[in-house]
Amino acid sequence: MGSLGVVPAAGAAERFGSAKLLADVGGAPLLERTIRALLDGGVDGVVVVLGPEGAPIRESIPALGDPRVSVAVNAHPEHGMLSSIQAGVAAATGDPILVLPGDMPYVDMATVASLLRSYGERATIISPKFQGKRGHPVVIPGRYREEILAAGRSATLHEVIKAHLSERVDMDVYDRGVVRDVDVPSDLKGPEA
Repeated sequence: MGSLGVVPAAGAAERFGSAKLLADVGGAPLLERTIRALLDGGVDGVVVVLGPEGAPIRESIPALGDPRVSVAVNAHPEHGMLSSIQAGVAAATGDPILVLPGDMPYVDMATVASLLRSYGERATIISPKFQGKRGHPVVIPGRYREEILAAGRSATLHEVIKAHLSERVDMDVYDRGVVRDVDVPSDLKGPEA
């Protein structure tokens, strides 16, 4: 069982005002870059979780045609990001599980590779940290899969992780992308790293 990337991408993106996941980032759709960071960083398989209205996204993201990538649908994205993570985790198995929100296209593939190497040395929860701030992708041991799936509707992934603080480590990285998400169009401006 190889590593699994889960990309929650079912949100409405209301603050962005248009099709955020299709916005151009360095010549590629935003979601494409997010998926590629995981694949190019060495993740074995990726599940992208879309909302019920995800058809235009399916047709516009080349990486969704990669045999290592599958799509899951979160029928109720209004229940929050954990519901999308649960849909992704339910659709595939893997160890570790790397969670990278779809709106984080600036993560460097080298960061993903470093996280996987670190997990290989110590199979624990790993959070990348840039200048003192934790970011994504967070690496979660596959042994917590059932716990993620069983979390209630009001829960968050942070709460699942908090139950295992003694097993969490931070990994300092020189990648601002781990804390750089895209909420509004102005977030697309500025340096790529």
